[in-house]
Parts: sequence; structure tokens; C-alpha cells
Amino acid sequence: MTSFAGRVLAAYVIVCIVWGSTYLAIRIGVRHMPPGLFGGIRFLTAGLLLLGLARGLGLRLPTRGRDWRTAAIVGVLLLGVGNGVVIWAEQFVESGTVAILIVTGALWMALFDAVVPGGAVRPTWRQFLALLLGFGGVVLLIGGNVESLGSAGWFGPVAVIGSAAAWAIGSVYSNRNPVRTSHYVHSALQMLFGGGALAVTGLLFGELAELRLSLPGFGAIAYLIVFGSIVAYTSYVYLLRHAQPAFIGTHVYVNTVVAVLLGWIILSEHVTARTFVAMAVILGSVVWVRQAGRAVARSGDHGMGRQDGVNGMTAG
Repeated sequence: MTSFAGRVLAAYVIVCIVWGSTYLAIRIGVRHMPPGLFGGIRFLTAGLLLLGLARGLGLRLPTRGRDWRTAAIVGVLLLGVGNGVVIWAEQFVESGTVAILIVTGALWMALFDAVVPGGAVRPTWRQFLALLLGFGGVVLLIGGNVESLGSAGWFGPVAVIGSAAAWAIGSVYSNRNPVRTSHYVHSALQMLFGGGALAVTGLLFGELAELRLSLPGFGAIAYLIVFGSIVAYTSYVYLLRHAQPAFIGTHVYVNTVVAVLLGWIILSEHVTARTFVAMAVILGSVVWVRQAGRAVARSGDHGMGRQDGVNGMTAG
């Protein structure tokens, strides 16, 4: 029991820390490579490497058609649409604005978790309130970039909000449709489907003529392949199997905190007392979402069956 809870929390921490560091890598990458092929190369390479490793360890490919279908749907929604639009948007929309819009994904995920049938644990009004508190903390953390929401063109922000919704519905769909295969194989297949969609899109838009190899671009994509995709995305797929979507969605709040802290520590970016107040609000909201999920799990009012009592998780 404790070991299972520890693995889930470890996966959550990996997602929070690693994905919090990828904003900079994406910003560097799209300065040197066109967005569709940048994302496509990243996920196709990571998927092939992870699948090769999994097969080398003796892990089998899915034998059911529904498992392939789930991998395709989730991969396209999360990586092709969810991540692909963010890569594209970072060419035109300020990173602070993108961060504010991306954190709406936590609210989308809780909403879809509430309305899509088949969930073991439904998000409660306390969790929704905690998510709103966390969103307010992110707005406070980003600070002056809130003003850029008004000056940004409408298409970029709307596209980012749409990508956050696509990521959320794909996550809930994955949570509702368990597969009979290793989460390593499942992660690799999602990367291949999502990366394939991005690569085809890039080719259709004529990005091949714009493709130029450079050391900064190679470094960015190498980091994203190893850490952003193989390490963090595999951890995220594990979370989707074992944790409540409302809790999983809070990773976008912590990602923002990590990004700000890294900027402060590594790049000596300016922080104020407001920064630390905002971080406390964000982390407090995450704890609140977790505690509310544990309370629901203990209540036994949802006919869920066996629970492990952590974040409303089911030990599927």
C-alpha cells in the first residue's frame, strides 16, 4: 500500500519538476525548427527509443484492437493537439500568457472528470474550489503578464485554451479506458501516434523547406526527448492509470512554480515577496485537492470498491 502510494507520488513529482523545466526548451526549439516537425521529431524519436527498450525487456505489444485505438486517440489528443498547439503558440504568444492559459487544463480536467461517465471518484465542490484557488495563485505568480492577455491576438490564446481542453479530455479518456499492456509500451505508442500526427501536419504545411539543424535546436529536442517525453510522459501515463484526474491536473500549477524557481536559481530572474505568496497559494491548493480526494475515498459513498486512500486513487 505504502509502496504503491509512493510510486504514484514519485511519478507526480517527476511530472511537476521535469515539465516545469520544458518551457525554456520549447521556446529555444521553435526558434530553430518549425513547430510541427519539431514536435513530430521529438515524439517519434522518443516513441521509437522507448518502444525498442520495452521490447528489449520482453514487453509485448497490445493484442486487443481497443488498446491500439485508445493509444491512438490519447496520443493524438495529448501530444498531437495538446502539446502541438502549445509548441505552435509559443512562436506568437508570450510565455507568461501561455502559462496562464495552460493552467486552465486543471479546471478542464476536473470538469470532464465530473461529466464523463465511468469515473471511480467524482471531483467534489471542494476540489473545484481548490482548483480555482490554484488558478488565482498562478495569475498572481505570473503578475504583469496578465496584462498581455488583453493585448494578445484572439486566435493564439483561444488555440491554447483549446489545446488545454484537448489534453484534459484525452487524459480523462485514458483514465476511463484501461489497457492490457505495459504503461511503457502504451506511452511509446501514444508518442508514435501523436508524433506522427504532428510530423504529417508539418509536412502538409511545407515545413520541410524550413527545417534547419543547429546546436541549440538539437540540444532542446534532445532534452525534450529524454526527459520531457521518455521520463516525464511515461510517468504521466502511469498517473493516468492510478490517480484521480482532478489531482493529476494540478501538475500544471506546480509546473509554473518550478519554471519560476528555475528562472530565479539558474538565470537570476527577479522574484518578489508576492512570488512566494503565490507559490504558497498554489501549493496549498494542490494539498487541498489531494486532501479532498482522500476524504471522498474514505467516505465510501461512491460505490468505488477497493481504494488505497491516497488522492482518491484506485489501485487498478
